[in-house]
This record gives sequence, structure tokens and C-alpha cells, in this order.
Amino acid sequence: MEYRYLGRSGLKVSVLTMGTMTFGGSEKIGNTSAADAERQVDMCLDAGINLYDTANVYNAGVSEEILGDILGGNGRRAKALVATKVRFKMGDGPNETGLSRHHIIAQAEASLKRLKTDVIDLYQVHEWDGRTPIEETMEALDTLVRTGKVRYIGCSNYSGWHIMKALMAADKRQGQRFVSQQIHYSLHSRDAEYELVPISQDQGLGILIWSPLAGGLLSGKYRRDSGPESGRHVGGFREPPVYDQDKLYDVIDTIVAIGEARGVSGAQVALSWLLGRPGVTSVIIGGRNAAQFEDNIAAASFVLSDEERAQLDAVSRPPLLYPYWHQSFSAQDRLSAADLDLIGPYAKEFSRG
Repeated sequence: MEYRYLGRSGLKVSVLTMGTMTFGGSEKIGNTSAADAERQVDMCLDAGINLYDTANVYNAGVSEEILGDILGGNGRRAKALVATKVRFKMGDGPNETGLSRHHIIAQAEASLKRLKTDVIDLYQVHEWDGRTPIEETMEALDTLVRTGKVRYIGCSNYSGWHIMKALMAADKRQGQRFVSQQIHYSLHSRDAEYELVPISQDQGLGILIWSPLAGGLLSGKYRRDSGPESGRHVGGFREPPVYDQDKLYDVIDTIVAIGEARGVSGAQVALSWLLGRPGVTSVIIGGRNAAQFEDNIAAASFVLSDEERAQLDAVSRPPLLYPYWHQSFSAQDRLSAADLDLIGPYAKEFSRG
């Protein structure tokens, strides 16, 4: 298992992270029993995976409780880093949601109890809260770190300007900065490359990726003329949205072709592509059963060739939006490495044209 530093921190995490959203869940997203969850955690620990991601809102705290029970036994906690999140509604009261000091502190205490631990290794704000002053949010997170209840902080599902506003607020009071952001990113959805990947490189944030297989769409099971009988999208799951079905199936066709030629699953192809993208620290894997976990874990040792990677890049490439297309014409003499990861391939094409 390969380990990478989480942003500019000194913490090393495995390139694969275990996701636990299905723990105690519903059939729509996958209902993993406590016994099955324990077997899956042990599989991941044995493979060298050291980061385990959950959230207080996953199945109303049940995911945290199951993970806490598992890691609390047989010395597992010493081998594991625990990441959880705060933001969404956890009760009926007016202050049971958002990123106020009140909600953050109260939910951190509740998560610690459910996880049966003294410290949360990575505490992530799960979504933007535009009604709470960012200074209040960052101060509350800083307090949790300084009191020893949290070791590192991160964000999830923020836009670029949200992140910069948060980092500025932290820097202004010499408080704790985000060391990471957890984002949606896949061969189906490369939107993150416009702002979130460059800002991570520029500001030293590690990138954790949720739903790297687009809710199973990129596993190879969904084809133009057929699909599985069960799965998230069969049940009407809306994440991620599909705006261009033809392009999606072009991407899937390429994934499947590479997988068949190399004797691996489509999932391993899609995961390996992400692990080779700029700024990516770790990809969160999940599964309904042990076989899916076993297959996903194998992606850590599967390496795409340059030619295969180029094929996947080409079929999935998003259009270059403004102001980036303008920069590709006019700013080529003054582009940073973070700029070039997005603009570079287009700039070369435009210069040839």
C-alpha cells in the first residue's frame, strides 16, 4: 500500500480510504450489517488502508457507532485514522444544523461518543454554510484542535471561493487551516479540475475523493444496452447527475475496453486513473460486499500505461470554461504548475490550431 502526505501536514494516509456510508444503511445505498462491516474493515486493515471515513449524518449516527464498535476491539484503533464530518441536520431544534460554534462543538462531542474514541483524526465540515460567519466556523474548529479533541481539519463540497475565504479567516487569527478537502471527482465528472484541484495544489490541501465510481456507473456494470438488477442508480440515486448520457457511455466503453485488455475490472481502471491525477491523496472506496472491496483494493497496485491514460483523458475531457480558455490564449507565458494541469492540454491543442 502506498501512503501520501495529507496536504502540507505531516500525516501520511493510504492512497485508498475506506468509506462507511453503507454501515447500517438502507437497501437504496447498501445496507451493511455490523458483522459484514467488521469483516470489511479487517480486509482493509490487512491491506494497509489506514484512513476510515464516516459522518455523523450517515444513517443518523449508526455508521459512526458501528465503526466505533469495530475499531474499539482487538487493537484496531491504533492502526486506523478516523475521519468524520459535521454540517447536516441531526435533530429537530433550530440549532441542530449548520456550522455554528454551537453545532460544531456539540456534534464533535456526540461523534466522539459514538466513535468510542478520545480524538477525531480528521474533522471535516461536510457542506458550505452561507449563513454562519466563516470566522465563527474556523474558530470553533481551531478550538477543537487546541483542546485535543481533533487533530486535523478539512472541508468537503466547498467551492474555490469558499475555501479561500475559510483559509483567509484562519490565517488572519493564526488558527488551524484545512489540510484537505473531500470532493466528488471521477472520469464521469471532472468539474473539480476547474477550481478545486488547482486550489488544492496552490494552497497545499490534500484531495480525498468521494464516489470515485460515480455511484457505480463506472464499474463496468452499466452499459448502453444493459445494466445490473440492483444498485444505487437502479434505485433512483441522483448522485452524480448525468447531463450527457452519450458521453458517459463513451467513457464507460473506454474503461471496459482497457479493463478487458488488461484482465481487470472497470472499477480498477477508473480508480487507477484517479490515483494518477495531480493533487490526489486518497480515493474513498466502498462496497456492498467483500468481493467489491477486494476488487477495489486491488486498484492500489494496478498502474495504467501512458497510452491508456491518454485514452481516458481524451474521452472524458470537459470543455474549457471561461476564463480558462481566455488564459489559454493570452497567459501562456505566465502560467503556474497549478494552472497548467488544467490549461496545458488545451493550450497545446490551441497552439497547434
